[in-house]
Amino acid sequence: MAHGRLLLLDSASLYFRAFFGVPDSLKSPDGTVVNALRGILDFTSTLTTKYQPEAIVACWDDDWRPQWRVDLIPSYKTQRLDVEGGEADTTGGLLGPQVPLIAEAFALLGIPVVGAPDAEADDIIGTFASTWDGPVDIVTGDRDLFQLVDDDRDVRVLYVARGVSNHDIVDNAWIRAKYGIDASQYVDFAVMRGDASDGLPGVAGIGDKTAAVLLKEFGDIDGILAAAQDRWSSIKPRVRQSLLDSGDYIAAARTVVAVKRDACDFEVLTAPVQEEAFREFGETWGLGGATDRALTALLAD
Repeated sequence: MAHGRLLLLDSASLYFRAFFGVPDSLKSPDGTVVNALRGILDFTSTLTTKYQPEAIVACWDDDWRPQWRVDLIPSYKTQRLDVEGGEADTTGGLLGPQVPLIAEAFALLGIPVVGAPDAEADDIIGTFASTWDGPVDIVTGDRDLFQLVDDDRDVRVLYVARGVSNHDIVDNAWIRAKYGIDASQYVDFAVMRGDASDGLPGVAGIGDKTAAVLLKEFGDIDGILAAAQDRWSSIKPRVRQSLLDSGDYIAAARTVVAVKRDACDFEVLTAPVQEEAFREFGETWGLGGATDRALTALLAD
């Protein structure tokens, strides 16, 4: 029997968004800043009330920069490193203490927090989205996950780049209108275009428009590279040379950009909401109305 809707939370994407979008003057009674905690709980409450999922999973970065991706492309996420090789803190030390509290809050609300060794949250999302027998909504501000959109399986992205209350529902038609490609072509599109925020240089001279034109004419990177080898093809000389020079990068980037579909054992662990314990948690951390909003959303039939 097919399941109802699964809501997959790109946790880090959401708690960073909450941290920078909610005033850091929000503090618990002991003075701990709790803006990201309150913000992500309200995001979850809003989306749960709107979409009424059967299950929710908080997908976690157990490894935000897996070594196997770095081995393939050494520049992967290097611009986010601090001097000691860890993830640079852009939050003045105020977000880090909230992350375990966010995981604890989700657990009390019956939302499993799922990560896996050597895997980013994107890989957890890819695994669940590919395996769940029912509709899937992926909540993220990261366009990399557009590759998972699949109209036939009712897999969508709730894209929160403009805010959770003003999110886009991304299906294949949305991607086609935005980029001129299909979701199934998104990995190849992203490989050619590159992504400076992830340390992926892309193919020199190829931006969104050229990548889309090439994919429309030749279907995928394999077709594009074959055409680049043919001097009579329609590819312009400078772009042709860039493609030919980038063969090793393209091969590596396709693996780096593609999310894994087998990062963890697939199982949605359903757990009851621990209402009393969550109310105590809310009192301890000064969550105010966010406590009631979360309980109302998660306890709704």
